[in-house]
Amino acid sequence: MSDSVVLDPVDLEILRLLQNDARTTYRDLAAAVGVAPSTCLDRVARLRRGGVILGHALRLDPAKLGRPLEAFLSVQVRPHRRELIGPFVERVRALPESRALFHLTGPDDYLVHVAVAGTADLQRLVLDEFTSRREVARVETRLIFQQWTCGPLLPSERPG
Repeated sequence: MSDSVVLDPVDLEILRLLQNDARTTYRDLAAAVGVAPSTCLDRVARLRRGGVILGHALRLDPAKLGRPLEAFLSVQVRPHRRELIGPFVERVRALPESRALFHLTGPDDYLVHVAVAGTADLQRLVLDEFTSRREVARVETRLIFQQWTCGPLLPSERPG
């Protein structure tokens, strides 16, 4: 499968609507984009098969689950070798505090989004789960004051 999929305006509108509300019924979706419900169902199925739609996610409020403090941990791993990266990634992904993990270029190797109960919990997490690991050379912590979600992700405009 190639990296990109050809999408027409109806596909783009379906994707925009589903990103804003993944629970939209096929009937409502079809009416909004001006196609029959069966056509809409076929298009969504094609977008799934093509790997454009990867799944549906449920977003939870960490504060309501007892984890009101969120932070980004910038982590430097040394030496940055494949045999160390695999176990490190597995461990970070298994932590209940981890919300997302990114492998980066630049001075930091990873950015970890975490949600914890408070500063003592954050300190314990950094000391016990990150800096105690031999391969972790440095951790820098940034608290998240507020976050916003952005609009739907649609293909970039290609010069015609």
